[in-house]
Amino acid sequence: MPTDESQDLIDLTRQICAAQLAPIASAAEEAAQFPGDTFALLGRSGLLSLPYAEEHGGGGQPYEVYLQVVEEIASAWMSVAVGVSVHSLTCFPVAEYGSDQQRAELLPAMLSGQTLGGYCLSETQAGSDVSAISTRATASQDRSTYSVTGSKAWISHAGHADFYTAFVRTDDHPSKGLSCFVIPADTGGISFGTPERKMGLACDPVSQVHFDRAVVDSGRMIGAPGLGMSIALHALDSGRLGVAAAATGLAQAALDLAVSYSKEREQFGKAISEFQGLSFLLADMEAAVTSARATYLHAARLKDADRPFSKQAAVAKLICTDAAMRVTTDAIQVLGGAGYTRDFPAERYMREAKVTQIFEGTNQIQRLVIARQLLRG
Repeated sequence: MPTDESQDLIDLTRQICAAQLAPIASAAEEAAQFPGDTFALLGRSGLLSLPYAEEHGGGGQPYEVYLQVVEEIASAWMSVAVGVSVHSLTCFPVAEYGSDQQRAELLPAMLSGQTLGGYCLSETQAGSDVSAISTRATASQDRSTYSVTGSKAWISHAGHADFYTAFVRTDDHPSKGLSCFVIPADTGGISFGTPERKMGLACDPVSQVHFDRAVVDSGRMIGAPGLGMSIALHALDSGRLGVAAAATGLAQAALDLAVSYSKEREQFGKAISEFQGLSFLLADMEAAVTSARATYLHAARLKDADRPFSKQAAVAKLICTDAAMRVTTDAIQVLGGAGYTRDFPAERYMREAKVTQIFEGTNQIQRLVIARQLLRG
C-alpha cells in the first residue's frame, strides 16, 4: 500500500510540475522542442525509476504510486508523461526477464535518467499484429553477435534515445520466433526516418528506426531466443496502465481549465458556471475523470498484489482514453470560441487526447482483449 514516502513523492512531482513543467509546456509544444532537460530533471528527482527494485537504482514503489506520478506529469505536460511511460516500458524487459548480470549492467543507467530509451515493437505492416514483425536478427557463426536488419515505425524518442529495446525475428515461427534486444543508439547501421508530422504531442518525436546490418552483442538479448512476443505482450499490459494514467491527467487538466474559465467568463450578467446546462456538463466531466482514475488504480492494485490484471489493464486503457477524448472535447465547448484558439491549451489537450485511443493497442484491440478474456473457457 502507498506510504507517507509515496505521498511525498507525489507531492514532489506536483511541485516540480507546477514550477518547472507547466510554465514551459505550451511554448515547447509550439516549437516542438525535445524535452531532454526535463527528462534529466525527472531522473535526478528519482521519478523515472519508481516501479523498479531499489537494488538496481529503482524507487521500489508500488505501481499504483508510479501511475499517480505519471498522472501528475500529464496534467502539466502530456508529451513528457508519454515519454516517462515509454521509458518505463523500455526498462521492463530487463527488469523482469534479464539475467542478474544484465540487470546489474543496464538498469542503473536506465533508471537514474542517465539514459533514455525507445521501444521498438511496431512496424509499418505490424502494428496490432505483432506476429507480422519482419525485422530480423541473424546470428553470427559463433553466435557471439547478431546482425539486425529491418525498420521499426512509430517509435517515440527516435533519434534522441540512448538505447532501443527492440523486438526482432530470430526464427520464422509467427509467435515463437521473436526475440528481445537492448541495442545501444551508437550501434553502427542505425538511422532514422523523417519525424512524423503529428496533430499533437509535438515534443514527443516519432519516426522510423532503420537497422541496416546493425551488429549487436549476444549479451544484449533479453530472455531466451523466441521469448520476445511473450515479453512484449507482458510489457504492454503495464504500458497500457501508463497510458491510462497519462490520459487521466490530461483529462484532469482540461477539466481544471474548463472550471476556471467558467467562473470568469460572464454572459447575461453572470458567470457561465451559474447556468445549469453548463454546470451539468462540468459535472459529467468530473464523473468521467473520477471514473477513469478509479479504473486505472484498480488495475494497478491488482498488479501490485501479483494478481492477474491483463483484462483490467485493457479496461483501464479503454475507459481512461475514451474519457480523455470526451472531456477535452467538452472543455473546448465550455470555452466556446476561445477554446478553438491557441490562446488557451484546450485545443492542444484535445489533439493530444486523440492518440491515446490509438497507441499501446487501439481501443478496438482493447475491446477484443476484454471480450476474449470474458468468453474464455
